[in-house]
Amino acid sequence: MLQAVLFDLDGTLLDTVEDFLAIIHSMREQRGMPEAPLHLIRSTVSDGSAGMLCAAFSITPEHAQFAELRDEFLERYQQDIARHTRPFPGIVELLDWLDAEQLPWGVVTNKMSRFSIPLLEAVGLAGRCASLVCPDQVSRGKPHPEPLLKACAKMGVDPARSVYVGDHLRDIQAGHAAGMRTVAALYGYLPPGDDPLHWNADFTIRNAAALRPWLEQLKQQESSHV
Repeated sequence: MLQAVLFDLDGTLLDTVEDFLAIIHSMREQRGMPEAPLHLIRSTVSDGSAGMLCAAFSITPEHAQFAELRDEFLERYQQDIARHTRPFPGIVELLDWLDAEQLPWGVVTNKMSRFSIPLLEAVGLAGRCASLVCPDQVSRGKPHPEPLLKACAKMGVDPARSVYVGDHLRDIQAGHAAGMRTVAALYGYLPPGDDPLHWNADFTIRNAAALRPWLEQLKQQESSHV
């Protein structure tokens, strides 16, 4: 039967873009530049600080000022990590249901531990998260299955009886490679021009509330085969 649910962090479990946008606005303002549009930042969140900064300042990582901009961005983010960040609509209710069903849930993210740990603490989810795997804890990150397999091992669950939810192609690829069922979160930070229908996820959701009925159906189907 269904044993666990794993989530990507930014764009799936938590809506973090407003914090990123506030930092970028401040950085641009200090340099005499106008505000960057939300859609420009939102569509590059999945590419991390490098993607957001390259989009916001129209540069590449090879630019002479890139390292300085990135250091400033990360320092600002670490100091003020969750001023605007909130769980996506429906996530709190979904996690409450998972806890009530005694279905452990965890997070597998490409966000470094120094940000992921305090972020989950700031939003009050750290104590409920059964497993958190970040890229600095593994030798290979998503789309390689290693982070997902490590999370399942830490939770003592079978990957084949677990689900991974994410808002990027690499999330679905990692889930498939780990032998897990996969769910594409269409409400997340989808890259421009990317078509989630081509990701071959087992299920797609337009809001977090849509996940519970599918998980309930999955539990019933698997229970009937036990």
